[in-house]
Amino acid sequence: MTSVIIVAGGKGLRMGSEIPKQYIKINGKMILEHTIEKFQELDCVDEIIIVTPKNDILFCEEEIKFDKIKKFVAGGENRRDSVYNGLKYVSKNSGIVLVHDGVRPFVSNEIIRNVIGAVKEHGSAVTAVSLKDSIKFSKDGEFFEKSLDRSKLYLIQTPQGFKKDIITKAYENAINQGLDGTDDSCFVELLGIKPKIVLGSYRNIKITTKDDLEAFR
Repeated sequence: MTSVIIVAGGKGLRMGSEIPKQYIKINGKMILEHTIEKFQELDCVDEIIIVTPKNDILFCEEEIKFDKIKKFVAGGENRRDSVYNGLKYVSKNSGIVLVHDGVRPFVSNEIIRNVIGAVKEHGSAVTAVSLKDSIKFSKDGEFFEKSLDRSKLYLIQTPQGFKKDIITKAYENAINQGLDGTDDSCFVELLGIKPKIVLGSYRNIKITTKDDLEAFR
């Protein structure tokens, strides 16, 4: 059984929108709905848990209707706590958990299936793409000190996938130690586990600014 936690707690500050970016409607549907659809239509996904701000739960329950949604869950103070809140509602029979950004609506069926397959074989997997541009390092933000080897660097995307016991242990460890991170795999890495790289797509962007909305056109 495969569960998907979709994190939709953004406030849309960089978007400059009066409403949170996940609720902006494009082509008659909220961005969040476009994202959910990608998982709803796949037979390999059994249930979906949506993590959203507490004050938005009633709105989401009334406006967002997909039969694979198990529950709308209140988010926490940060992404770590929000995902952990979602983990609490994953079914006991679930063996694989995917975590995905609610405003990353262009993920493909192929990527989702590849992540699930990699988790079955390796226990954990992270969607990523290689860098196109040259990368340089600056300590002071004023001058470059050195160039970095971009062949060893990746841009991380979602979904990220894990065996349920691995991601649960990773989050419990992070919370117990008061550790924070920018994505799920960083907590798994703290357990000494190396996630498998799954090739993503440059189209699989996270909607952050108004310019990103052009991807829908």
